Amino acid sequence: MSRIVRDNGLTIALLALFLFSVVGQGLAGEAVYNDDLRDHGQPPVGLAAYLQTGHFVESVFENWESEFLQMGVYVLLTAYLFQRGSAESSDPDDDSEPVDDDPRDAPDKRRAPWPVRQGGIILAMYEHSLSISLLTLFVVSFLLHAAGGARAYSQEQMLHGGAAVSFLGYLATSQFWFESFQNWQSEFLSIAVLAVFSIFLRERGSPESKPVAAPHGQTGEATA
Repeated sequence: MSRIVRDNGLTIALLALFLFSVVGQGLAGEAVYNDDLRDHGQPPVGLAAYLQTGHFVESVFENWESEFLQMGVYVLLTAYLFQRGSAESSDPDDDSEPVDDDPRDAPDKRRAPWPVRQGGIILAMYEHSLSISLLTLFVVSFLLHAAGGARAYSQEQMLHGGAAVSFLGYLATSQFWFESFQNWQSEFLSIAVLAVFSIFLRERGSPESKPVAAPHGQTGEATA
């Protein structure tokens, strides 16, 4: 068991923090939601009922959407673009890094993942499976954000004497795009800051940092 925890400690810790955060969001969100209902003379709802509301669904997937967009775009951009000196970038002067190797030329494929041994279209898909998966999760989260947002927006409109909107109708509102862009801009800024900060700053022991003694101009994580 100790070996399992050691080998998977990063994932375990992150998932624990995720569960703590989403539970906190649900409890705090229920309180906010019920306060709004009371202000409009409506009876409050329990936690189970709140978790099915557009208010909760929208708030969850609005954030997931921006995170998966950030990661998917970052994976793609770092495959083609560079930032000299950044631990987050490949070296623009070195095209022989292992990550650039063509798996079709691997001398020994016995321990390679199954798609590499299979080849063909399966390998072609597998070569880009990380960005494909992340951007697929972005699309799913985007649609669920819109679905939850449409329900929340419609309820808010009706509480104020307005009319409900459809899924497509909500996509056409400025409210939906305001929610999306306010999250997207922060995600792109944060990874730009990380890319630049890793040129000059260090975190000993982290694979997201260059070695502490590495010169600022060294690109990537390799030891100088």
